[in-house]
This record gives sequence, C-alpha cells and structure tokens, in this order.
Amino acid sequence: MSKILVFGHQNPDSDAIGSSVAFACLAKEAWGLDTEAVALGTPNEETAFVLDYFGVEAPRVVESAKAEGVDTVILTDHNEFQQSISDIKDVTVYGVVDHHRVANFETASPLFMRLEPVGSASSIVYRMFKENNLAVPKEIAGLMLSGLISDTLLLKSPTTHPTDPQVAAELAEIAGVNLEEYGLAMLKAGTNLSSKSAEELIDIDAKTFDLNGNQVRVAQVNTVDINEVLERQAEIEAAIEAARAADGYSDFVLMITDIVNSNSEILALGSNMDKVEAAFNFALENNHAFLEGAVSRKKQVVPQLTESFNA
Repeated sequence: MSKILVFGHQNPDSDAIGSSVAFACLAKEAWGLDTEAVALGTPNEETAFVLDYFGVEAPRVVESAKAEGVDTVILTDHNEFQQSISDIKDVTVYGVVDHHRVANFETASPLFMRLEPVGSASSIVYRMFKENNLAVPKEIAGLMLSGLISDTLLLKSPTTHPTDPQVAAELAEIAGVNLEEYGLAMLKAGTNLSSKSAEELIDIDAKTFDLNGNQVRVAQVNTVDINEVLERQAEIEAAIEAARAADGYSDFVLMITDIVNSNSEILALGSNMDKVEAAFNFALENNHAFLEGAVSRKKQVVPQLTESFNA
C-alpha cells in the first residue's frame, strides 16, 4: 500500500497533533503501514511548547491529500468532514480514531474505526500501544500525555473519563515528567493571548458544526484572566463578523475559559442568538454571558447548542 497521511482536525491542538503522531508510529510498527503524520494547520503556542519540550519536530502542514500524491488517509481526534482536510471526500478513509460525536460522516468502503467517549484521542492511542504490546517511546508518551492534559484541562474537565487518570500517570512516568508541574506549565504556555490579533485569537481552537442546517462556528480560548480578553471585545467582534461574512457562518460562539477557576464567558454573535440563550438558559448582555463551571466545548457547549438548534 502507498503512503497514508495521518492527521487531526483543522486548527490542530495538542491532542490532534499528539494522537496523529502517535498513531502514525503505532500503525507503522503494528501493521506495517507506510504512514506520515501531518497537520492541517500550524501548531498553537501550547502545542509548540509540547513539541519543543520533548524535542519533536512539528509535522509538516498540508492542505490537500491529492496535492501530496496520496489517496488514503487516517483521521485522529475528529470525524466530521467539515473539520478535516479540504479534499476529504475525494480520498479513501482507511481509519478513524476519535473521542467526539459522529456526524456528517460517510465512506464508500469499510474502514477501521476506534471511537471511545474518553478524555482524548491520545488516551485511545495509548491503549492501542498496550494492546499491541508495543513499547512507547519517551517522546511519543510525552505527546500523548500532552493531548490528554490539553483536552481535559489537567483532568479537571467533565470530559475526563474514569480511566484517564491512570493513563495520565502511566504516560507521565514513561515521559519522565511530574504530571502536575508539567501539565500546569503546558496549559499556561497556551494562555498568552496578548500577542495575538483578534483574527488569530478567534481561530486558535475553532470548529464548525452543522446544526439543523446552520453553520455554527464554536471557538475556545484558554486564559487566566477573562476580563483581559473582554477588554478586546470590540476588535474580537469585528473579527467574528468578518469571519461570518467570509465563511458563511450563521452564528459564532466564542468560549473564553478561565483555566484556574474552571469557568467560561460566552461571547456570541449571529442570526440565532435566541437559540444560543436557550441552550444555556442565560441572557446575553452586550453579546456575552457568564457560564459557571463550563470548561468543555465538547460536553458543555456543543450538545446544548445542538439540542437548542434542533428544537
């Protein structure tokens, strides 16, 4: 079989990068596949910190599989086609490893799928290493640990699965790091937002969801000071409206998450603000509202929006 590209979602985070690099390694070792981990975007500051810490070169960024002369791909940390490579409908999906909902997904041929409701795609890949009796290289363990820390906010998010703390402990030991110390340093590395333009800020970690025919963009930024982000509200809103006009989003929801106190502020603009307000049972004032205890887009924002938009 010819080369297979392995990649996470667009606007890759630490789990998208970590799980794809780790799974490319596993598939090569366990199944003899000619895999290459690539990225659908430049790693963010948090992920850059991770790659530098463990001495791993960032996967090269690609935009099209066909342009790479590749017709077969493996997806990690996503399955929705609008979050994937530009020509995803024109290639063969060999397999998927993911921990999100399944939506807008259809293939012409059978495929390998590993879907589990755990804290990260990296958690799944690590268990696959163990199932195949493969030793995990130190740097690969570090990347998978980082993916788990990122997606669960150091095991504090409601998306954390009961098995994840043990996975984190084992990966930390292999990677040779103190879980709490490394995890906090890693998360803080991703909260430096002052150097980013408003356009960059709303695109750091953003995904598009088809909700009852509406293209809803849901973005998340992590910070240690929500008010510091809200001070830039005017320029952020201008960037959001420009993105809506350029890409046809009906609505844009920005989740500003305080990683210290585990709360979020929701800043939202669009055509269906009544549905956004109904989703969280709050009233937007000056286009934003506080959402106590919310840190997970996957569990505390997208399902609620989905239900509201489908009502």
